[in-house]
Amino acid sequence: MIPATTRPAKVDPNTTNQSFTRQGSLRRVIPSEHNKDNIFGRQNEDINMFYKTVHQEYIILAEYKMVVSENIKSIYVIPSKENSFVWFGVIFVRSGLYEDGIFRFTISLPDSFPDGEHPKVVFQSEIFHPVIHADNNQLDLSSGFPTWTRGEQHIWQVIKYVHWIFYNVENSIEHAVNREAANLYTENLDTFKERVKECVKKSQEQLYTPPPTNDKHYITFEKYTPKVHDEVKVLMLDEANESRLPTVGHSWVSPGSFKPLSRAPTPGPDSIS
Repeated sequence: MIPATTRPAKVDPNTTNQSFTRQGSLRRVIPSEHNKDNIFGRQNEDINMFYKTVHQEYIILAEYKMVVSENIKSIYVIPSKENSFVWFGVIFVRSGLYEDGIFRFTISLPDSFPDGEHPKVVFQSEIFHPVIHADNNQLDLSSGFPTWTRGEQHIWQVIKYVHWIFYNVENSIEHAVNREAANLYTENLDTFKERVKECVKKSQEQLYTPPPTNDKHYITFEKYTPKVHDEVKVLMLDEANESRLPTVGHSWVSPGSFKPLSRAPTPGPDSIS
């Protein structure tokens, strides 16, 4: 009996002694080498792009840690929650011609960061200043950073430059891109001061305006509400007072002696019988 899963082939008795010849052609089921290369080429490109993106994220994180460690006074920055290549910042000017100004700004990193050109700094309000473009509020960094070299220039230096321009207007004149501001400063300082006061006033008036983006890291301000903020204020003041208390570490010097390591170690709980 023939199994149900097989079927006997038809055989011509007149040709049983002839050699077998396959009819038809074998189908090609393996993709060509060219197509295979394209498939793996695309995969490699995706993998390389993924690792490049991760590497850039680590570099940007390291840049932010450097900014924090520099502890630049009266200026605050934070990367965007949605895009780490965009940073939000604000500077509180404490003295000088721009005193009491509260100026928000955005730092935009190039796609090739840390390679390529220097970051761009654009202020969110109009600022009358020799090194700030009047048409787009962009800070000119070409004089401070003629070239941007990986490993040598960092974002914290850009932020310090932002801080520097508001306290060193006279020294920035030679690099002016806003000629009107530069000329007024050198030829009619009183008029220059009036223009600056207008910018300072506008920055204060715009302090509580709704943010132009829904990004949760955009720096916003709320008016002081005692019911909401008093409790937080007390906690902050308590922490500040505690931080001023002197702290005394464990001494390894015997009383009455100036010789280091002259006191025996205090026995631990495990050594007490």
